[in-house]
Amino acid sequence: MIKNLFALTLLATVMSSSANAKDEPQEAAIRAIVADQVAAWDAGDGARFCQSAAPDISAFNTSGADMSGKEVFCQRQLQILGGIFKGTTKKQVIRRLRFITDDVAVVDIDNEIHGLKATPSGAPLAADGVSRTRLMEVFVRRDGRWLMEAFYNIDIKSPK
Repeated sequence: MIKNLFALTLLATVMSSSANAKDEPQEAAIRAIVADQVAAWDAGDGARFCQSAAPDISAFNTSGADMSGKEVFCQRQLQILGGIFKGTTKKQVIRRLRFITDDVAVVDIDNEIHGLKATPSGAPLAADGVSRTRLMEVFVRRDGRWLMEAFYNIDIKSPK
């Protein structure tokens, strides 16, 4: 009985390690996309920021505006990085990255924008001037390339 339990535990550990090892290159690829979004934002490069967007991306900003479709999504990134967010910097920390299937991943991101002078909605800025949001991006792998199929961004309300 103890021998069987040990064998099952060992098998489960090996299978878990293989599954995680299999996902490592894909996780690294997605993390690289998220890191490049930060670099693109900091450079004010809206076209680069949205290069991983899928043609039919489903996207909503913190105001609830629908920015779906790659053309609309990219136009909005160009507009905001040339306007109200010009000169700002971004910090993104992946809170959770999980694979739904081998080709679908959900990424939960703690997102901060530093250097804002005003918010797009006109809402008051936090005392430290940092806009904090929670961002969910859904990636789908097509023809070996990860594309962002969904982008949902919500404000985190500052404590009063």
